[in-house]
Amino acid sequence: MSRYIAFDVETPNRYNNRMSAIGISVIEDGVLAGDFYSLVDPEQPFDWFNSQLTGIDAEAVSGAPVFPELWERIEPLMSSGILVAHNASFDTGVLRKCLIHYEIDWLPRVQGICTVLMGRALLPGIGHRLNELCAYYGIALDHHHAGSDSRACAEILLRYIEGGADPVKFIRTYQMR
Repeated sequence: MSRYIAFDVETPNRYNNRMSAIGISVIEDGVLAGDFYSLVDPEQPFDWFNSQLTGIDAEAVSGAPVFPELWERIEPLMSSGILVAHNASFDTGVLRKCLIHYEIDWLPRVQGICTVLMGRALLPGIGHRLNELCAYYGIALDHHHAGSDSRACAEILLRYIEGGADPVKFIRTYQMR
């Protein structure tokens, strides 16, 4: 498959069961084909730490869509390719918890690629945090902004592919229910 959906979420608090922002970057036939970003009203309080890290607080999400409203818009996109995330177990986990909380029926399992695990296999001996890989590859990054993080994840995947990696070898199955 040549369509990858890189995504990143930010969370409002330590529970990591809601999102306060989501970024999505689409790779189509080996090129970045589009980006999407939205704040999300998590309908939960914000922890100070998360607000300091992301710059998102209750005031910032005032008027933003709640997850079910946003899901109606992004579900076709999220269903259109292999999901990719930097530390995919975290991002897919937050997505799964949102779907379960709001009783949204989606796929029971999805195929995904974790660019952290992929990077550890391809580039042993260097750091694999998002900011470290962006520095290594010269990729611009506004860290902990979901739109920038998803785009950086997509660009890292493209660098791996350009270096000869076969992303199909790194596909895993993530439970969504």
